[in-house]
Amino acid sequence: MYGYAGRILKVNLSERKVSSEPLDQNIARSFLGGGGMAAKLMEVERMDWTIDPFDPGNLLIFSIGPLTGMPAPFCSRYVVSAKSPLTNLWGEAHASGYWGPELKFAGWDAIVLEGRSEKPVYLWINDEKVEIRDAQEIWGKDIFEAETLLQNILGGKNVRVAGIGPAGEKRSRIASVLNDHGRAAARSGMGGVMGSKNLKAIAVRGSQKPKLAKPDEFKEYVKELTQIIMKAPAREALRKYGTNGGMMAFHEMGDVPIKNWRVGKWEEGCYKVSGYYMTEKILTDVYACRMCPIGCGRVVEVKEGPYAMSGKGPEYETAAGFGPLCLNDSIEVVAKANDLCNRYGMDTISTSMAIAFTMECFEKGLITQKDTDGVHLTWGNGDAIVKMVEKMGERDGFGEILADGSFYAAQRIGKGSEDFVMHVKGQELALHDPRAFFSWAVAYATAHRGACHILAPTYWLERGLTFPELGYDKPLDRFETVGKGAWVKIFQDFCEVLESLVMCKFSLYGNLRGNHILQLLNLATNWGMDFKEMLQTGERGFNLKRMINVELGVTSKDDTLPKRLLTESTLEGGAQGRIPPLEVMLKEYYRTRGWDEMGIPTQLKRDELGL
Repeated sequence: MYGYAGRILKVNLSERKVSSEPLDQNIARSFLGGGGMAAKLMEVERMDWTIDPFDPGNLLIFSIGPLTGMPAPFCSRYVVSAKSPLTNLWGEAHASGYWGPELKFAGWDAIVLEGRSEKPVYLWINDEKVEIRDAQEIWGKDIFEAETLLQNILGGKNVRVAGIGPAGEKRSRIASVLNDHGRAAARSGMGGVMGSKNLKAIAVRGSQKPKLAKPDEFKEYVKELTQIIMKAPAREALRKYGTNGGMMAFHEMGDVPIKNWRVGKWEEGCYKVSGYYMTEKILTDVYACRMCPIGCGRVVEVKEGPYAMSGKGPEYETAAGFGPLCLNDSIEVVAKANDLCNRYGMDTISTSMAIAFTMECFEKGLITQKDTDGVHLTWGNGDAIVKMVEKMGERDGFGEILADGSFYAAQRIGKGSEDFVMHVKGQELALHDPRAFFSWAVAYATAHRGACHILAPTYWLERGLTFPELGYDKPLDRFETVGKGAWVKIFQDFCEVLESLVMCKFSLYGNLRGNHILQLLNLATNWGMDFKEMLQTGERGFNLKRMINVELGVTSKDDTLPKRLLTESTLEGGAQGRIPPLEVMLKEYYRTRGWDEMGIPTQLKRDELGL
């Protein structure tokens, strides 16, 4: 199979058995790879969606796609999928770096894990040789330490490791899977599922070269695309300032959530945690994922003091979460909190949102210092932020209440705290405000893994990017209502394609568009696929995940936003006085999707997609 390794690795941890089976070519063409293919594999394996996410029967799938590991830019990502312990619905998380390509080099397109090991183990994949090994030596260690130890044991830095930290071992519902000392498949609690299986890590080393259908043409086309990418204005900005370089532009538009989504303006505070300030004060280097011509990754150092650290730096979401969301203006605190989250293996979005939620509880007298183990959880208290990250990672004291995220914490605190938990379907919102870009309201409400900014960053069209191949050759007004539901549907399908290939969405900032991506796919596979068929693979995957969620009870009633965002506007800033009319946009969205008024895919739509 061109573009694919052609094999799926199956691992039963309970029985300590390993086997392989060929990848079904029909599944490959219909779903491409990534999360879409994982959803189909779960259907084939007759996954029981009624079980608890920490049940041994919950399948955990690591998957890549036809462009993973190929000599093309932006194709270094992988996807982790399972029933989410955070939402009890479909869950998936994505990460980049070097681990995904290494899996392809080892000759595998996916790993399907089931069962639970009696004792802690790790998986060692060395081409066709696959071993389940004892992990007692690395269990309990942070993921950075564990990764380094495994590399020393197995053969050096070219061994790629994806694993969990103490938070995953303790089955935190917001635990992440990390690779390459800081690249995180963070959302949906996939690290908790991995920990529930007593699986510490998956180490991979491969020596095989992926097969391209038209290698010479592929190579020449990549040269053309590289020229396009190098001329893209966003490339230079992302390389110089990282994703956090957008902080001040987002602030100007009212997009940055401040003080748990209650304030619309905090210019000086936002600047002090922005990419510009980080570059000036603590940046020491930049890094890139495999074959990436941008290099948005940050390396930072806080040389001294209580927040001293050295390593991978924060992205925008992390800076906004531990910064303005908590009314903290210290970039050193943000860097330290980010480093701790990475070491413990916790989603920085959910962690920072849980702390901001707790600060509001503290402000309103719903909890006291007696409840919080003496930690003074006032707005902007950097010491309190760092201490609470540590307590969450250890499940220590009050950290036990927060360790599963703000949705579960509110259930335990009660007293009306549920009204200011900022979540959709149990997962905390990403750090972009739908009151500033109305398309976010629909995208958040309908994302299959709960509130999510990467499954469809729809605000790009509202910020000025255009997508002629998708029918949008000019930007949309960010506060317009008509047309937003249709746009979200189309862009979700397109982004599902990218996550199935599996390809970084910053390729779009590099001025690549759908026709470029289609050409790469066809040169890799020789399918001769047209744009309509490619887009339909994304629509098929998105609808299959929706059907899984429908089976679990999701309807239109769940496609909503936190009460605060639908009833309260900010009194200042770039989104002053704005509230997104979600219901109106959802009706258009359902109609465009081919779903009924309850948000369920119609039989006509299922037949059209072959579901």
